[in-house]
Amino acid sequence: MIYPARPTIAAAAAVAPVALLIGALVPAYWFAGLSLLAFLLALCLIDAFAGARHRDAELICEGPAAVSVGAEFEVECHVRFARAAPSRCEVAVDDHPLLEALEGHRRSVRVENGAGFAAIEMRALRRGAASIGRTWLRWTGPLGLIWKQKEMVLGAEILIAPDIRVVRERSAQLLHRQAMHGLIAQLELGEGAEFEALADYRQGMDRRAIDWKSSARHTSLLAKEYRTERNNNIIIALDAGRTMCEPLAGVPRVDRAVSAALLTAFVALKDGDRVSLFGFDSHPRVSTKPVSGSRSFALLQRVAAGIDYSDRETNYTLALATLASGLNRRSMVVIFTDFADTISAELMLSAVGTLLSRHLVLFILFRDEELETLVEAEPVEPEDVTRAVTAAALLRERKLVVNRLRRLGVHVLEAKHDQAGPTLVNAYVDLKRRNLL
Repeated sequence: MIYPARPTIAAAAAVAPVALLIGALVPAYWFAGLSLLAFLLALCLIDAFAGARHRDAELICEGPAAVSVGAEFEVECHVRFARAAPSRCEVAVDDHPLLEALEGHRRSVRVENGAGFAAIEMRALRRGAASIGRTWLRWTGPLGLIWKQKEMVLGAEILIAPDIRVVRERSAQLLHRQAMHGLIAQLELGEGAEFEALADYRQGMDRRAIDWKSSARHTSLLAKEYRTERNNNIIIALDAGRTMCEPLAGVPRVDRAVSAALLTAFVALKDGDRVSLFGFDSHPRVSTKPVSGSRSFALLQRVAAGIDYSDRETNYTLALATLASGLNRRSMVVIFTDFADTISAELMLSAVGTLLSRHLVLFILFRDEELETLVEAEPVEPEDVTRAVTAAALLRERKLVVNRLRRLGVHVLEAKHDQAGPTLVNAYVDLKRRNLL
C-alpha cells in the first residue's frame, strides 16, 4: 500500500489557494496552479519508485507462548530491508481485548545496516487465548512524500494462563515447610488422626496420649504418637459470577482467586491429599474428580484456565447442592466468593447448611480495600462524608454476614488480594495439624 505522507498533504493544501489566487489575478495563466499539482504528483511518483520496495522489507514479531494474568511482557519486532533501507520506519501490531499495550501499539524503529529492532510492552488483562493476528510495517521514500506500508498476517497465539508466579516463587519455602511437617511427630488427637507408634512419655506431651495398659506392662509411661492423616479430599470451589469478575487492583477477583487456589492445590498435592476444582456462577460450569500427586498440578492448572468470566448472578443454592451431592466422604470445601448485597448473602447462608452437616467449610473473602480507603480518608468536600458513611454501612453489613457464617461453624478468612494464597495455605496447614479434616 502506498499513500501520501503529511508533507505531501500539507503541500497540496498550500497549492490550492495559490492556484485560486493565480486564476483570479492572472486568468491567462490559470494552468500554472495545475502545473504545481502535477509537479508535486511527479515528485510523489519518483519517491514511490525510489528506495526500498515492498518485497525488500520483512517484519518478524516474536512473543512468549504463555504468560500469566497481569504479567507484563514484550513483543519483539525485528525489521530487515534487503536493499535501499530507510533510516527510520514504523511498526505496529494488532489489538486484542485480552491484551493492553502499555505505550501504544506502534513503535518507531531506527534502521542501521538494513536492520532494526523495537519492543512493544504489553500486559495480559484476563485469562484466555490472545492472538496477534496482523502486523504492519511502513516507511517513507527518500523524499519523505509518501508512505510505503506492508501488512503481514502473523497469527501468533499467546496463552494467558492463571498466575502461578507465587507458586514458583514460594516453591522452595513450601517444600521445606512440608519436609519439616513430615519430620515433626503429630501428638494431637482428634478426628482423622492415624496411630503411628508407642514412645516414651516426655515432658510437654499431651497426657491424653498416655497408653495406661502398655505403661503398666512395661512399668514406664508410654504415649501414643499420631501422624497426620493423608489422602484427604480438598474441594476448591471458585465463584465466577458477576461480582467476582469485577476488577480488584487492576485484575478480576476471580483471577486472584484462581492464583490462590492453585497455590493451595500445589501444597495439598505435595502433602499427599487429593484436590478437585469446582467452578460455578448461575450454574455449575467446571468440575473435576479429586486427583493426587504433584504431576496432577498441570491438569488443575488447565482446568482453572477454563473457568470463564461471567456476567450472571451467582446461584449458591444450585451450586452448593450440586457440590454436596457429588461428595461421598468428608472433605474440606474451600469456597472463593464475594457478595455485593445482603440478599445474595442470605441465599449463600441458607445454601451453605447443606455442607456443614458433614464437611469442613472454609470461606475466602477478599478485603474490600476501596471501601476501607473511603472510610479512612479525611473528608474535604460534603460528598466525601456521604461516601464515607455509605462505605461504612456496606462494611458493617459485610461484617454481620461474616459473623453469621462463623456462628454457623464456617471458617472464614479475609485477606488482601496479594496475601490470599499464603493466608489460605497457612489455614490449611493449621486445620490439618489440628486434625479437623
